[in-house]
Amino acid sequence: MLLISHRGNLNGIQSDDENKPDYLNFAMQRGFDVEVDVRFENNKFFLGHDYSQYETNSDFLLNKKIWCHAKNHEALLALNTINAHYFWHQEDDYTITSKGFLWTYPGKKLLTSSICVLPETANYKKIECLGVCSDFIERYKK
Repeated sequence: MLLISHRGNLNGIQSDDENKPDYLNFAMQRGFDVEVDVRFENNKFFLGHDYSQYETNSDFLLNKKIWCHAKNHEALLALNTINAHYFWHQEDDYTITSKGFLWTYPGKKLLTSSICVLPETANYKKIECLGVCSDFIERYKK
């Protein structure tokens, strides 16, 4: 099963640390993939959920463990240009990432090919899918 840390979180939401490069690197060093929020402004990439917080570069975003959540349309276009692994969604039940993964909105029906997003916010009786993206990703490590 693919295990994806949501914004670098391992054992709960740490809002002051989310999307910080060092925080993301720590999660990757622990063996997890990470979902990061990416913005593009003034020809530069930034990490940050609600606004541009941490400047970054394409080399960081091209790490095979990084799943880029485009937060503005400029980021969507720029991530496509550099061939990063990215996706865009708002409240769609499903979206397909640029590498062909099925990103499933929290609480929506899981398919065997789904990435289950934030299962802690939904009432899934059983999680049978390709991967999980969670703020509590350590729970899923076997």
